[in-house]
Amino acid sequence: MIDLIKKAMFTGVGFAALTKEKVEDIAKVFVEQGKLSQQEGEKLVEELMSRSKESQQQLTKQVGEMVENTMEKMNLVSMKEIENLQEEIAGLKKRITELESTRSEEEGA
Repeated sequence: MIDLIKKAMFTGVGFAALTKEKVEDIAKVFVEQGKLSQQEGEKLVEELMSRSKESQQQLTKQVGEMVENTMEKMNLVSMKEIENLQEEIAGLKKRITELESTRSEEEGA
């Protein structure tokens, strides 16, 4: 019976959207109706929460990959690339200032 309930929930509910409270409520209803024992209800909650967490992680990974692929196709740069360029520009500005200062000193001498 518990396997049938799990299968129904796995196919009928989006795991990424499951909250512990919602899962506990569903299990409580099954326990109250006598379809599950208290122990089976607790086991069901643990298993569903574990699968929900796995689904959330998979969804997050997939969305991240989709965003990266889309940015790549659109030739957009990442914040890391912008930060690297900003650091490089700051270094070049500093070097130019140093060279100008050295040149001024040589001309003044």
